[in-house]
This record gives sequence, structure tokens and C-alpha cells, in this order.
Amino acid sequence: MKFFTFGSKDIGIDLGTANILITLKGKGIVLKEPSVVAIDRKTGEIKATGHEAKEMLGRTPEMIKAVRPMKDGVIADFTATGLMLKNMLKKVCSRYNVGRPRVLVGVPSGITEVEERAVEESVMQAGAKEVYLIEEPMAAAVGAGINVAEPSGCMIVDIGGGTTEVAVISLGGIVVSNSLRIAGDELDEDIVNYIKKEKNLSIGETTAEQIKMQIGCATPLMIDVPMEIRGRDLTTGLPRNITIKSSEIMEAMQESITKIIETVKQTLEKTPPELSADLVEKGIYLAGGGALIQNIDKLLSAETNMPVYIANAPLECVVNGTGKTLEDLEKLKSVLINSRKKI
Repeated sequence: MKFFTFGSKDIGIDLGTANILITLKGKGIVLKEPSVVAIDRKTGEIKATGHEAKEMLGRTPEMIKAVRPMKDGVIADFTATGLMLKNMLKKVCSRYNVGRPRVLVGVPSGITEVEERAVEESVMQAGAKEVYLIEEPMAAAVGAGINVAEPSGCMIVDIGGGTTEVAVISLGGIVVSNSLRIAGDELDEDIVNYIKKEKNLSIGETTAEQIKMQIGCATPLMIDVPMEIRGRDLTTGLPRNITIKSSEIMEAMQESITKIIETVKQTLEKTPPELSADLVEKGIYLAGGGALIQNIDKLLSAETNMPVYIANAPLECVVNGTGKTLEDLEKLKSVLINSRKKI
């Protein structure tokens, strides 16, 4: 890959299924919004993006559609993603007087070439001058403060909205990796289905996410924490309040969390012996929103017999990693995917 020099107006993006985070070189994180866009069905114009659009989910009249255009860490709705990105980049560029920036985007390690091109084209259409890609587990490791250039192994588990990325990194490259399309969104869905089945109550994804964040846990808590929620009774069709407990949410999420743990184990099994020895000493780092589920670090540690650490600001690891890569590109240029340069 031809070496290039990034300038002061370069932008790093964590184009997540649940949230978009944007960092500007020298400024840090300048935008953090949900990956949601509301579009007028007739005109195709943007009505809202981010927090404002998320409030509209499940509440829009017929003429407006509010959608999450990212699914499983990749673009599901190309047009909506382009509109959303264009709106968010415009906010950043106008606020900080940035022209056509060069952009570094975090993408899942299991991304296909077709999905790769879709990301590049969306970002180009949003106003970028050039687009480069970095695999999310690599960006998360850099953002977590791990020295990825060292000749010793480290493991990162990034539990995002759409994907769980597991990778063993050494000498600035990914040695072994797995990308599992089970993560935060799937856990929300598990909670929706459990409450429907066990409580005969219909709730939305936003409520499920709030439940997960407030009382979700991977192993039993010292106190079985209750939470009052509201939904639609499936028998009467009327609103109804119920109280749900953390132990029930643990049960609801158990199958998906077990699959995440199994993916970590499978990655460890494929790891070369020399690097395995490093991992026993260094442990496993957790990043992404899923790292905030109570006791998930304890469960992973018990299942792997290894120390597990939650990275500082786990939700921001990928975008911080893109920012650090932009800051120290001479040292970290080898971690970029060999993206096509756009003129």
C-alpha cells in the first residue's frame, strides 16, 4: 500500500449498528449519535438523524419512515446509510470548518469485499475525499491502549450492536479472528421474545435496550434487581405495567451470551501456542457496549481461566482507535486494510 500522510482535518468513524461515533484529528470525539435516520417517504428528504430519529422509532406516521440502516455491522440500506452519513459529516465539517476530509472507518473483520465497497461508496457520497478502512477489533485494541505493534499476543473481544469481534493481535496484524453476528441487538431481541413468551407482554426494542442496560447480567447479581416496565398486553391489547427482575433477563440472554463465550473459546483454540502463553499473562480485553453487561467479565474469566479486563470507555474504543491511528500513522499504517485510494 502506498504510504500517505494524513492531515489535520482527518476524520475517524465508528460506523456501528447501534451508534455512529466520529473523531476529528486533534479534537477527539466530536459526534456520538444513534445509527438511526428518519426519511420522508414521498420526497426522500431527511427529517432527522441520531437521537431525534431514534425517538421516532415505532412512533412515525405513514409518510415518515425511521430506520436503522446498519445491520450486523454492515450496510443493510445503502440509500438511508448514505443520507445519514452525509447529514452527520455535514454537522461535523460545518462546525469545525473541515473541507473534504480523508476518512478512516472501522469495519467488522468478517466483512466481504462487496460490503467493503458499500462502506467506501457511502462515505465517499457523504463528502469524503479519500476513504480508508480498519478492522474493528484492531481499532478497538488500539483504542483500549494496547500496543498492537509488540511481538506478543493480545486478545480483544468487541461486543458491539450488530457483531461480536474476537481477535488475537500481534506485530500490528490480526493472527486469528472470528466475527459473530450475535451482539447487543440480538440480546435486545432475546429480551423482547422472553417477555412476550413469559409475560404475555409486547415491548419495543428501545425498552428492551433500557432493560439490558439497567438490569442485564451474565451471572446472578448479589441482589435480584427489579425494574418496572410498560408494554402492550397481548391478550387485551391494552397498556400494562409489570415488574421484571435481573435473574429473568439473565435467563433471556443466556443462549446468546453462551454463543459469544463459545466464539472466544474457538478463537483461543486456533491461537498458536507461543501467543497463547502471552494471552495467559496479558488476559482478554473487553470492548463495545456489551462489555457493560454486568458480570460478563466474570463469566468469561471463569469459562476461559484467564484474566479479563474491561477497557476504559468501552463504547468509544473503536472510534478512539481510529483517532489514535490517525495521530500515529507512521507507526500504525500497517493496521489499515489495503483500501483503494480515491482521488
